[in-house]
Amino acid sequence: MYQDEIKKFKALSDENRLTIIHSLKNNEKCACKLLDELNISQSTLSHHMKILCDAGLVIFRKEGKWMHYRINKDEVQNIIDLLESI
Repeated sequence: MYQDEIKKFKALSDENRLTIIHSLKNNEKCACKLLDELNISQSTLSHHMKILCDAGLVIFRKEGKWMHYRINKDEVQNIIDLLESI
């Protein structure tokens, strides 16, 4: 019944992923910028971004060799609505 929501909450249950979400809160960012901000390896960032994208919390577009990420505001709003309904 709540499988999609569980996936989203699990995606948010990691400090690095919460940091990424916070970093993306105001605008889209290139993976290169996120790497600089987080001071993590490219493979670690890719792992976290896959989890966030698979959960629907982050969407991406490819530009050249770089990925650009932004928050999926509709999905975040769905989480907020769920929490408010409790």
